[in-house]
Amino acid sequence: MVSKLLTGFDAPSCSYIYLDNELRDHNLFQAICRTNRLDGEDKDYGHIVDFKELFGDVQQAIAVYSSDELDVDEGDGGDNNVHLKNWLEEGRKKLDEAREALRYLCEPVALPREVEQFLHYFCGDAANPNALNETEALRISFYKAVATFVRAFAAIAQDLTEAGYSDAEAATLQKEVAFYSDIRAAIKKHSGEELDVKPYEADMRHLLNTYIQADPAADLGKLGQMSLTELIIETGIHDAIARKLNEKGKLSKNAIAEGIINNVRKTIIRDQLTDPRFYEQMSKLLDDLIKQSRADTAAYEEFLRKAEALVKRLAAKQPDAGIPAVLHGKPEAVVLFNNLGSIAAASFQCPVDDEAKAELALKIDLAVRERAPAGWKGDQAREAQVLNALFPILGRDREATQALFEIIKNQPGY
Repeated sequence: MVSKLLTGFDAPSCSYIYLDNELRDHNLFQAICRTNRLDGEDKDYGHIVDFKELFGDVQQAIAVYSSDELDVDEGDGGDNNVHLKNWLEEGRKKLDEAREALRYLCEPVALPREVEQFLHYFCGDAANPNALNETEALRISFYKAVATFVRAFAAIAQDLTEAGYSDAEAATLQKEVAFYSDIRAAIKKHSGEELDVKPYEADMRHLLNTYIQADPAADLGKLGQMSLTELIIETGIHDAIARKLNEKGKLSKNAIAEGIINNVRKTIIRDQLTDPRFYEQMSKLLDDLIKQSRADTAAYEEFLRKAEALVKRLAAKQPDAGIPAVLHGKPEAVVLFNNLGSIAAASFQCPVDDEAKAELALKIDLAVRERAPAGWKGDQAREAQVLNALFPILGRDREATQALFEIIKNQPGY
C-alpha cells in the first residue's frame, strides 16, 4: 500500500489492496477502507491481501471506530458502528439470494424448462413483430440475474465446503451456473442480441473461463465475431446454424426457424431508417417467410433457402428492378429515388415519370454533397444548412423537407 494513496485518495474502482507495510490504527483503517467504495453493479465489496498478518491489528483498528461513541442515533435505534463480517457467510448469503432470485424469475418458464421453453418465454412468438420489444425488459432482467449469480458463485467457488455446502450441493451449484450461462448465450443469439455488449460482459467471460469447465474453443477467426445474419452470408445458412444458433445441437427445427426470423427482424428494425421503402419490402418478405410451412423436411429446407436469399438481399440492399441507368452506382441517390414517392408531404408532388424522378433524386444528392458542411450530423446549425438546401428543391414544403432530411441523415454515404 503506497502511503500517498491513503489520505485524500478516492478510487471507487479499486477492488484489491495488498498490505505489505507495517500499518496500525488510523492509517491501517484508512488503508482497508480504500476498497469499500461501491462502483456500479459489478462491485459488491473489496479484497484485502494481507502479507504482514495484520488481521489482529485490523480488528483493533475497527474496534476504535465501533465504540458506543460512534452510535450517534441512539434515540432512533440506529447502529452506526463498523462491524467485521465473515466473508464466507456473506458470500453464501449473496449466492443463495442470487440463486433464489434467478429461480423466481424463471418460474413461469414452461416445463420441462429446457432451452426451447426459455427461448419462447424470454423472446416471445417470432410471428409477432413486436415480440422482442415486448420481452426486452424480461431478457435484460434475466441477463443481469445470471451475471449476479455467476459472480456470487465465483466469489466463493474455491471455498464452497468451508461456506457450508455439501459436495452434492456444490456440484449442483456448478451445473446450475453452467446451465444458466448456456441459456443466456442461447437467448442472446436467438434474439439477435449476442453483440449487444453489456458492462458486465468482460467480467462474465472471465468468470466463466476461470470457474466453469467448457468444451475446447474452436478457432473460427473473424467468424466468431459475426452476427447470425453475417455468418449466413459468409458460410451459408446450414454452417451458420451449426456455428452460431444451434452449436449445442439441442434446438428443434421450429426453434431454429424462429431464431433466424428474430435475427432478420432485428436487422430490418435497426436499418429501416436508412431506406424506409426498401426495408418495408423486406419486412413484407419476412412476413411471407413466417407464414410458410415448416412441417416436414422438404418444407423446412425450402424455408431455409428463402431465409438465406432474404438475408443476402438485405446485405446487398438490392432494390426492385427498374432503377434508371443514370442512378446505377449511386446508392444514396437510389435510396432517394425509392422514397420520394412515399414521403409525407403537404404540397410537394413527386414526379410520376421515373426519368424525372431520377433527375430530382440526383439534384437532391448533388445539393447535399455540395452544401452539407463537414460533421453536420448532430449539429443543429449545420443540419439547418442541409435543410435550407433541400427546402427549395422540394417546393418549399416543410413537411416533405423534414421527412426526406431524416432519410438523408441516416445515410452513411453523406
